[in-house]
Amino acid sequence: MPVIDLIIRIKNGYMSKKNIVVSPYSKFREAVVKKLLSLHYISNYNVSGEIKKTIEIGLKYEDKDSFFTDVKIFSTPGRRVYLPYKDIKSVKGGMGHAIISSSKGILTDKEARKSQVGGELLFHIW
Repeated sequence: MPVIDLIIRIKNGYMSKKNIVVSPYSKFREAVVKKLLSLHYISNYNVSGEIKKTIEIGLKYEDKDSFFTDVKIFSTPGRRVYLPYKDIKSVKGGMGHAIISSSKGILTDKEARKSQVGGELLFHIW
């Protein structure tokens, strides 16, 4: 599943104190990266390439500490996890975010509950 690869690349980049992580491009990955950018887990991103596109993701640090503590992946290619909006719980007492793929695009747990839309629970990030 492409989103798992993307998230693990970002996590490994933070663990090895890199400034930029490069990932293959897809519209779905770009949507997830846009959501991470709006949640301030990354500093920026750039799509490059003509035929074979890649996404360069700038990682964000404050006093050599990353803005990304950990991630827990729920949906895998062999096991998809779907939730109605009523069953979507907050992450770490509201300190983290659940990322959900829904019919309205990539949403956080708060946005999904507010819009009253469920979907596939991709991962928790904090």
